[in-house]
Amino acid sequence: MDRLGYTAMTAASRTMMSLQVRSNNLANVNTPGFRADLERAQAVAVEGHGYDSRHMAVVQNNGVSLAAGPLMSTGRELDFAVKGTGLIVLQDGEREAYTRQGSMQIDAEGRLTLNGRAVMGEGGPIQLPEHGRVEIGNDGTVSIMAPGDYLMAQVDRIRLVDVPAADLMKNEAGLLVTRNGEPAAPNEDVRLASGFLESSNVSAIDELASTMSLNRLFETQVKMMKAAEDLSDAGNRMIRGS
Repeated sequence: MDRLGYTAMTAASRTMMSLQVRSNNLANVNTPGFRADLERAQAVAVEGHGYDSRHMAVVQNNGVSLAAGPLMSTGRELDFAVKGTGLIVLQDGEREAYTRQGSMQIDAEGRLTLNGRAVMGEGGPIQLPEHGRVEIGNDGTVSIMAPGDYLMAQVDRIRLVDVPAADLMKNEAGLLVTRNGEPAAPNEDVRLASGFLESSNVSAIDELASTMSLNRLFETQVKMMKAAEDLSDAGNRMIRGS
């Protein structure tokens, strides 16, 4: 009975965590560039005398799906989608972070930014000198036309990387970071598509179906906990002879 009850309890706890992951994915189904979270857990034996039959599901840092989402045409010159695999490098405090959300802005200081974070170039955050026009090539090269000039001059190149999903996790801001904390190496094969943004790669239908399945599973696990309690009560009555 003890083993049944503990198994049902830890399974119900894991199911609740799974529902939270699915709910977060559904909440971001219309967020451009959002990467779906993948739940991960590991069975761990409970240490201590008399607990050899007990195991619990320990939730680990969730994985991330890097499957491509559909492209949305915006026609905006500073909107970019990553073609195929790859990520755009951002400055996030003292370390780097990565994203596929490419709606870029130029702030009042001339920095190229994404959601307020500086876009990283080959020599650090990209800082644009005074200019009348900006062009970003599909390989990430950033060129400007100075006021009164008629020629484009390259000033930097956006750092683009290609990191396996297994080496990535999300930080508290929802940006991708490497698990080991080390910056990823640039990849010159990554390409951008101008005038597009990538939609979320969350499938609303799949997430809804999974949510309904998890709800039924949770109900079953609660019934198992009740059954374990009833069996335990019956065993206690037999021991007492009542």
